[in-house]
Amino acid sequence: MVNKAIACALFFSLVAALFASSYAQQTCGRQAFNNNKVYRTCTDLPVLNSFLHWNYDPSTNTVDLAFRHTTTSSSRWVAWALNPSGQRMAGSQCLVAFQNSTGRPVAYTTPIGSGSPTLQPGSLSFQVSNISATLEGNQWTIFATLQLTNDLLSTNQVWQEGPMNGDTPSIHALSGDNSRSVGTIDFRTGQTTAGGGSSDSRRRRRNTHGVLNAVSWGVLIPMGAMIARYLKVFKTANPAWFYLHVACQASGYIVGVAGWGTGIKLGNDSPGIKYNKHRNIGIALFAIGTLQMFAMLLRPKPDHKYRLYWNIYHWSLGYSVIVLSIINIFEGFDILDPEKKWKRAYIGILIFLGAVAALLEAITWVIVLKRKNGNSVKHHHSINGANGANGYGARTQQGA
Repeated sequence: MVNKAIACALFFSLVAALFASSYAQQTCGRQAFNNNKVYRTCTDLPVLNSFLHWNYDPSTNTVDLAFRHTTTSSSRWVAWALNPSGQRMAGSQCLVAFQNSTGRPVAYTTPIGSGSPTLQPGSLSFQVSNISATLEGNQWTIFATLQLTNDLLSTNQVWQEGPMNGDTPSIHALSGDNSRSVGTIDFRTGQTTAGGGSSDSRRRRRNTHGVLNAVSWGVLIPMGAMIARYLKVFKTANPAWFYLHVACQASGYIVGVAGWGTGIKLGNDSPGIKYNKHRNIGIALFAIGTLQMFAMLLRPKPDHKYRLYWNIYHWSLGYSVIVLSIINIFEGFDILDPEKKWKRAYIGILIFLGAVAALLEAITWVIVLKRKNGNSVKHHHSINGANGANGYGARTQQGA
C-alpha cells in the first residue's frame, strides 16, 4: 500500500510539474493588467510578440478580450481582427490602436474592405463596446467586449503592426512575420492554431515574382543591350553579336512576361493591397518590351532610308526599358522588404555591369578612333597616290 501511495504521489507530482512547465512556457499566463482584470483564457500568438487574453460568456455570446503587443513604441500602430472570409487582412473586422500627435492613445474599430485599406474608423459586422487602449513602456494593449454570432465564435484571426505617418497609420510590412500573423481561434474551447499556409504560398509567389523580374528586366535586358553596343564593334563578332543580342533580349522578355503574370496573379489575390507606382511601371515595361519584340519584325535593312529613324526608335525604347526596370526593381525591394543581402546582391550586379560597360566603352572608343584614323590615312594615301600618278603622267607627257 505504501509503495502504491508513493507511486501515485510521484505520478501526480510529475503531471503537476509538466502542467506547471507548460504554463510557465506560456508567456501570456504570466502577464498582468493594471486594471486588475483577470482573464480565464490566453494564448501566445506565434509571431509579432503578441498575446490574446479573453473571457467567454456562453449565455450571451460575448467575449471580453485584451490584445497585447510588446516590443513596440508610440510611433507604431497595432491591430487585431476577426475575418470569417479568410486568413488575410482584406475582409477583416479590426480593432486598431495608436498614439496621436497629442500623446493620447486612440482605439477604434475599422472594417477592411476590398479596396486599399485606410484604417479609418467604421462600424463592424458585430457590436463592439468598451474599446480602449493603453501604451505602457513598450507594450500596446487593446481592450474590448465583442458581441459575436455563433459563426464568429470559431473563425480566423489576424493581427498586425505598422508605422505611423503623423496621425495616420501607414502600410505594414508584407514579408517576414507580418505575412504570417494569421491563424484560427475558438473562443469556446480556447483552441488556437497558427495559420500561414496561404501566407507562405503568397510569399513564395511574391519571391518568384521578384526573382523573375530581377533576372529578366534587371539583368538579361541590360546584358543584351551591352552586347549590341559593344560586340558589334569587333569585326570578328559579326554577325554573332546580333544573334546573341536577340537571344538575350528574347529570353529576358519571356522570363519578364512570366514575372509580369505572377504580379497580376498577386494583385488579384490581394484585392485590399495596391502599389500604384510599381504596378504602373510594370505595365509600361510590358508594353514597351512588347513593342521592342514587334520592332524586330519590322526592322529595315541597313541601307534602307528609314533605318536611321528605326535605330533612334529602337535605342530610345531600349534604354527606357533599362532605366524603368532598375527603378521598378528597387520599388519591389521596398515592397517585399527582403533580407538586406538580396538588395545588396542586386546592387553588386549593377555595379559589375556598370564597370564592364565603362571598360568596354573605353575599349570600343579606342578601336573606333584607330579605325577612323586608319581609314583617314588610307584615304589620304590613295589621294596622294592618285595625284602622284597624274603628276608622273603629266611630267611624262611634258617631257615627251
